[in-house]
Amino acid sequence: MKTAFFSRCRQGVAVMALLSLVGCASVSQPRVDVADTRPMAAVPVVVPAPKNGAIFQSVQYRPLFEDHRARLVGDVLTVAIVEKVSATQSSSSSIGKKGSVSAGVTAVPFVPAASLSKLSAEGSSNNSFEGKGATENTNDFSGTITTTVTGVLPNGHLLISGEKQIGVNANVDVLRFSGQVDPRSIQAGNTVPSALVANVRVEHRGRGATSDANQVGWLSRFFLNVLPI
Repeated sequence: MKTAFFSRCRQGVAVMALLSLVGCASVSQPRVDVADTRPMAAVPVVVPAPKNGAIFQSVQYRPLFEDHRARLVGDVLTVAIVEKVSATQSSSSSIGKKGSVSAGVTAVPFVPAASLSKLSAEGSSNNSFEGKGATENTNDFSGTITTTVTGVLPNGHLLISGEKQIGVNANVDVLRFSGQVDPRSIQAGNTVPSALVANVRVEHRGRGATSDANQVGWLSRFFLNVLPI
């Protein structure tokens, strides 16, 4: 009896563990493939040795019209996120078909014409189809984030990524961004609009009590997956 009892207990524990694993797996949300947003260390600059006795000193040289724009690994670049995506699609179709046929017998050898007046056949058909469909999707995202140059491609394009976290009470808002920038697209003030950034990846998520309240519990998700009605 004790062996059977412990066996049932182990089975119950195994079932509960399986349900927990299934529930935890179903709670996971789809993620955006954003590049690594860890801070990048700037490339060390080798300082040349000073040469006394001349007016020009390479150690103290600074260009008079230097343009402070991101160009090396570790430099920062401000991205103005303005993403508006709107798509609308509609379709309609209709099909109609009508047909009719009529036939009668007016004369048959050796049969009186009066008895043939009721020999007739008629038929008609009517077929119609009409269908309509429409879909619409609109997304609007705006914000500003300062990213770090994580790499420089052979053609001079900059790989950037950045992350911003804002915590208020028990909630944390996380904004992550990554992409590829052509240095010629960088505008005054070391800024670039997101519309000129290639391979953009933007993710804005929340962590905390508010985010948890907007999610379905793992047990409810389990039953929704098992009984999709």
